Amino acid sequence: MAAGTVHGMDSLPRTMWTLFEPIHDVTYFAPEARAAFEAANLRGFWRGYFAGRAAPLGAVDAAPVTALFWGFAPGMVARALPDVWSRATPAEALAARAAGARKSLESLLADAGPVDEAAALLREAASAVPTAGRALGAANAALPWPTDPIDVLWQAATILREHRGDGHVAALLVAGLDGAETGVWRSSIDQRRAYLQPARGWSDEEWSAAAARLRDRGWLDGSGAATKEALDARDEIESITDRLAAAPWQHLGERGVARLREVLRPLSVRARAALPTETPIGLPPVE
Repeated sequence: MAAGTVHGMDSLPRTMWTLFEPIHDVTYFAPEARAAFEAANLRGFWRGYFAGRAAPLGAVDAAPVTALFWGFAPGMVARALPDVWSRATPAEALAARAAGARKSLESLLADAGPVDEAAALLREAASAVPTAGRALGAANAALPWPTDPIDVLWQAATILREHRGDGHVAALLVAGLDGAETGVWRSSIDQRRAYLQPARGWSDEEWSAAAARLRDRGWLDGSGAATKEALDARDEIESITDRLAAAPWQHLGERGVARLREVLRPLSVRARAALPTETPIGLPPVE
């Protein structure tokens, strides 16, 4: 199934997600980004992840991060927060994530295309995100804009991905899923349990209990495979997510979106090639 298609229906917001998400994701997977977090005293992958992603919210405790990040086991989040703020302040974490992303993208995007134009268009889209009910999207949208085009490109991609993610969490809530059930459900469709479960911190007992709830609901068969009900729910959840992510592209307009796709795609292809083949994000190929 193409990244921009759900049961044969084209989705512009989903296509645009495949273009901006790889730009953002260097902050998790590029070695330069990891080095920047370590230089800020955030050693270990998960300290950098939780501090960098939560920093726009301020020095928050584990509870709101567990709620907003959605798919992580509460115990996993609590191992990182609030401890990370004793190692680096939110301002220091923000500076580290920006520095790491910039250094990563500087090397990846050299001679790949018109970064200046892509950054300006993506910023225009990101500036139009509605923030009501979107805590992570709003927190990132409230940060001051940098001036360097690569910094602008990354920040715009980050605002758009967190805005879309907030909408996705809303769609999962409407579907009646919790964080553990979401992981089990995803692993029955397009991810491996052996990879996703430890990446989200769920114990075997928690995972098995979530699987039992999904079987009772009719979303898993006796072998743990997704049923038609689970696959139909996937399409509905993605459709809601796309509808809730449409505003930036409506604002940019048909001509602006067409030009953005043209100039952003080669940059996204470069960034995507530098990411691991398998990630918990489940990112499809660039559309």
